[in-house]
Parts: sequence; C-alpha cells; structure tokens
Amino acid sequence: MTEIPFSRWTKIPDYNSAEDMTTGLLFFDEQKCKQCGICTFICPARSIKRDTGPGAWRAGLPRLVPTAPGVTECIACGCCTVPCPEGAISIVRPFNPGHFYRRLTQTADLRYPRCYTDADTPEMEASESPGETKTGIPKQLPREMAKRFRRRRLKLVRAAAASAVRVTAEQIAHGRFIEDFRARRQGVGSDISWAELLERRARQVGGKTFLKYRDETFTYRQMDETANRVARFLLKLGGGNGKGVGIFMRNSPRFLDIFFGAQKIGMYLVPINPELIGDSLAYLVNHSDIEFLAVDAELLPAIRPIADRFENIGTILVDDIEPEAGGIAIPLGMTPLSAACGESPVNPGVGHNPDDICLIIYTSGTTGPPKGVVYRYRTSSVKRLMFFAGIFVEKDDVYYTCLPLCHGNALFITTTMTLASKATMALSRKFSASRFWDEIRQYDATIFNTIGSIIPILMKQPATETDRDHRVRVVFSAACPSEMWEPFEKRFGVTLYEGYGAVDGGGKGIMNLGTAPVGSLGKPTGGARSIRIADENGNPVAPGETGELLFRMKESESGVEYYKNEDASRKKSGDGWLRTGDIVRADEYGFLFFVGRNTESMRKGGENVSAYEVEHVILDHPAVEDVAVYAVPSEMNEDEIMAAVKKVEGQELTAPELRAFLSGRLAKFAVPRYIRFVEEFPKTTSHRIIKRVLEEAGVTADTYDASAAS
Repeated sequence: MTEIPFSRWTKIPDYNSAEDMTTGLLFFDEQKCKQCGICTFICPARSIKRDTGPGAWRAGLPRLVPTAPGVTECIACGCCTVPCPEGAISIVRPFNPGHFYRRLTQTADLRYPRCYTDADTPEMEASESPGETKTGIPKQLPREMAKRFRRRRLKLVRAAAASAVRVTAEQIAHGRFIEDFRARRQGVGSDISWAELLERRARQVGGKTFLKYRDETFTYRQMDETANRVARFLLKLGGGNGKGVGIFMRNSPRFLDIFFGAQKIGMYLVPINPELIGDSLAYLVNHSDIEFLAVDAELLPAIRPIADRFENIGTILVDDIEPEAGGIAIPLGMTPLSAACGESPVNPGVGHNPDDICLIIYTSGTTGPPKGVVYRYRTSSVKRLMFFAGIFVEKDDVYYTCLPLCHGNALFITTTMTLASKATMALSRKFSASRFWDEIRQYDATIFNTIGSIIPILMKQPATETDRDHRVRVVFSAACPSEMWEPFEKRFGVTLYEGYGAVDGGGKGIMNLGTAPVGSLGKPTGGARSIRIADENGNPVAPGETGELLFRMKESESGVEYYKNEDASRKKSGDGWLRTGDIVRADEYGFLFFVGRNTESMRKGGENVSAYEVEHVILDHPAVEDVAVYAVPSEMNEDEIMAAVKKVEGQELTAPELRAFLSGRLAKFAVPRYIRFVEEFPKTTSHRIIKRVLEEAGVTADTYDASAAS
C-alpha cells in the first residue's frame, strides 16, 4: 500500500494546496498600547505573545508569533480587540481558510494550524485516537453531512468567542480581571460564588423575574434580599465561614434561598436527596460534617427516627412555608424557617474564604456508598457555566426544570445558566409525566433539560393534539436513547441537543449540538488525544471496540476531590487520566457513543453484555414504561441476566411474550433468563433506578425463569 505523504505545516495530504489560505494579521498601536497583557491572556489560540525584560522586543509590545512563513495561529476572531482598554489592536487581515480547510484534520476538533516537526506523529495516526480505518486515516464523512456539521461548528465557534468576550468584559467591569489573570499565571482557581452572581444580577436587572414556582414569582432583587435575610438568620444561629448546612428539601424557592444565603457568609452547602431514609440518610448527614440541617416539614418523619444518631447537627431548620407543611407541628428544639423573614434584607458583608468548601454534591450511590464531590469557592465552576450560558441561553428565555435541585443538572445547569443569562427560571416541585407539558405551557417555557430515563416515559404517554402547543425551542438531554431522538423531536416539535458530563467529571464533557450524528455524544472538543477509550488495564482499545472513557488531565488541572476520601480521589485521576466509569465506543468517523456504566457490564456465554443496551431494546416494546437489567448469580462461573419491568398503565404483557419480542432483536446470550414485573422502581431523585436494591432482592418468588419454563 502506498503511504500518503503529509504537508509538514498542516498535516494535509500534499495533493492539497495551502496557498489559498491566509491566517489573521493584527496591528498593535505602539502609541496606545500600555502592555497590560490582556490580549495575551484572552487570545483563544494563544497566538499573541509579548516579551519582558531589558531585551524585550519593542519594549514589550504584543506580537503575533508565526508558525511558518506568512502563517500564524490567528483566526481574526476579534477576542483581543474588544477587551483592550486602550483600543490599541486592529485586524488588518481576516482569516481566509481556503478551499482545503474542510480537509484540515485539526479543525474538526477546533484546533489551529501550526508548524509540525518531522518528529511529530500525525494525530490521526496515534494509537489511542478513535475512529481510525485500517490505514490509520479517519474515514471521511459524507459530503452533505460534513458540510452541515461544519456550518454548525463554525456558528458555535463564533458564539463561543462572543461569550468569552462577554464573560471577560463582565469580570473587568467588576474589578476581577487582574485577580483572574494572576490566579491563572499561578495555576490556581479564581471563580465566583452563585451568591455573588445573584448579587450582580440584582444590581443589573433587579426588577426582572428570576423564578417562577407554582403561582409564585420572584424578581432578581427579591431573591437577593431573601438570601440576605437567610444569611443573617444563619449568622444569628451560629453559622459562618467554614460551617456546613444540609438541605434536605424538595424543589422550592426556599431551597434556593438557603443555597444563596449560606454562601453569603462563607458556609458550605450539602444538598441531600429527599428520598433518603434510615441508614443512608444518617450516613450522609454524619459523613458531611454539617452542623445545620434544613428540612421540609413533610420530610420530618424521615428525620425523627434517626435524629439521635446525628453526630454534629446543632440546629434543624424546618421549612414551614410550603403548602405541604400545613397542619404539621414543628417539634420542640427545631427552628421554623419562616422566622428568617424578619431579618434585614441588607447583605451582612461577611464574605468567604476562597479556599473554603462551597458545595459538596454526593453521587447517587446506586452501586455503593455515595461519595461527596467537593467544590471550593475558588473552583466553583460558575464562570465556566457563564461561558456556556452565553452560547445557548438568551435573556428572554424561560428555563424550565423538574429535575431535583439536590443534583447537578438542575442546580448547575438550569439555575446557573439562567442567572448568567439574566433569563427566567421555571421550577417544578417534581417530575410528573402527566403534568409535564401542562407545566411547560403554564410557565411559557422555551428551554428545558431532561435525562435519558425521562424521554421514554414522555414518549409512552398518549399522543394529544397539544403535543406541539408550546414555545420550547431547545431541549438539552443526557443519555437520550438514540432510537427515540428523532421521534421525540418530530412528535413534540423541538430540537434536541445531547450533553455528557458528571458532577465528579472534573469539568470534562462532550456535547452534540447538531455537530454529530443522532445518538452520538459527539467528539471531544480537545481533540482525539484529549481522551482515551481503554480496557480494564487502561490500555487503548482497537477502533470500534468498547472501553472506558478516560479524559486526559492537564498539569494545571486539580482533578476531582472527594470529601474525606483521598484514596477515591487518587484513583479517579491520579495517573493523569480521569476515569469516568462510563463505557463508550467510537464509530468509523471518530464520533463517540455511550454504551453503559462499567459497573453494569455482565458476562454471559463468554461474552460481555451491556445492561444499558439490553434495557433500550426492551424499552422498544410499547407495553414497557421502564426497565432495569442487572446480573444475578449463576450456577456456572458467569452471570445470569435478569430484567425488572414496569408496564405501561393499562397494557398487558407476559414474560414469554417479552422474550419472544427480544429473540429477534438481541443475541441469544443477551436475552434475560429472569423477568420480573414490578409496580414501581426504587429511584434516586434524578430518576436513576437504584439497581443495588434489586440486586439484593435477587430472584424473587414472582420472577419468571425461562430455564424452568422450557
């Protein structure tokens, strides 16, 4: 086979010409420039440099660094021209990608042309890169598909550049830019808190509605003033810097009041799943070392039996404001939250220590004890979310969520991006399939988030004439079943985007924003070398095979911190690779597809079976509303596959009928031997089935056994 030679400068096959490309060219006005360094900091391509010291070029005037004669990494995006306080930068030559640009391998990953040395290995030939053909060259997308994805990517790049400029301008306006700049050079975080962002918005758009909940509405100013009252109330009760408060509450404005208020006096928050009871609840309260606990009055029955086991709790606040609290007496020794209403609405002015913990979010614990993911004030991730909000959310949007505030989706994405965009948030008490679209219409929502387990439930609801009667333009999903993606869009008249990430994901993520095929997670924005698809030993798998998704950690990145669990923190990313625990595969074009959790892989007939894939085939049956597939012990030295199934209300289905349905859709070894029908599943508040409970129950008396029936 003939080896294809590549251009030294661009890694483009040399039967393409780079002559028609021009990279950007900037002019730096020597008279105006004060050598402040903002342009070198903000440049996304890192193509602007300036010298320091006695021998500095032109006394430290910034310059574009060429990577080849007439070639720089500048794409004339304008990111440096807007924040320059002296107006000293102008674009004298725009970026012209030229005809060959569509074949430039780096641009698919938002990289820039650069000079390659003879020792460099072409990225598409690297052994750990997904999507290779046998020749080592990625298969090219069909022309129309590539064209569509490229147009979408370029649009997103422009939106991202504009958002970066806005975030930087806001930091400059609030006097934080120099602090950010110094922190970046020192390799430490310099973030802001959610409370600080709320305060900014209260000053800027105080009269605008921030929150809709049932028949209540709250402006940005009202939310900030209530947070100040809660902060003062907590101070009076002994709260302050470094102390923790748990929020054992369902969705409500009061949840957010405590969330914002505690941050104003430097406390840390621990959102707690309101479905927890007994040992699980006691474990989390004690493990987190919180001294304050805020609880819904309706959840007091879960608190009373274990209150004497709390090791550090000194104050229990009871939310007596919700309608659900009616007629519930507050026990002696507990404090009503409504008492905070009498406090002053002025900021107490306490502030926080940047190195202190701001938030601990516990993992769901579906397969073991939950781990607490630590977010410190200087690494809160608020600014990163402000950047993404500038790309996707508009100030006139109404961002709806029915997902629980005790988890990252509603708290990090919906709440933070609404704040960042000066938009309006619509909050539901909890998810209801029958009321979902009615609430969307009630709040006039334009955006909402969903997760993969909710989409099948919505699709199984009876179709109505009002399915498209709403203003929703975008749905952000996580783990949407690929076979339901387009039917969901078509039925409800929405555009669905897919995002991948986790609260213990170290800020890493992948998104399909119309830039990848339906059902795909997309491609990593950092390029193929920013990830690895690895086997159980951490070695790269062959293209097309499944393996655990790993993200490369940069030296400047701190990794994931689990509260009081250094061993888990070290295992998560101690060797420079962040382990996600998720199994993926890459197709022939390098697009990633979710396969399942590595804890949900089963071994049957000498083959690995993904519970996730079996579940989604079962969900294709019209009588199945929800399903969990898991392993149970086998007489052989392998696993037996068991499926717990919840039927759609009013539908009939037997275990033999379900197995017959699966026989032509799954390999024989992947068809569950055991099938059990259930009325309800044990679930987390993020609607994930707690399989550990089902696994502990094992093969029950009402379970169908295909081997015994044959």
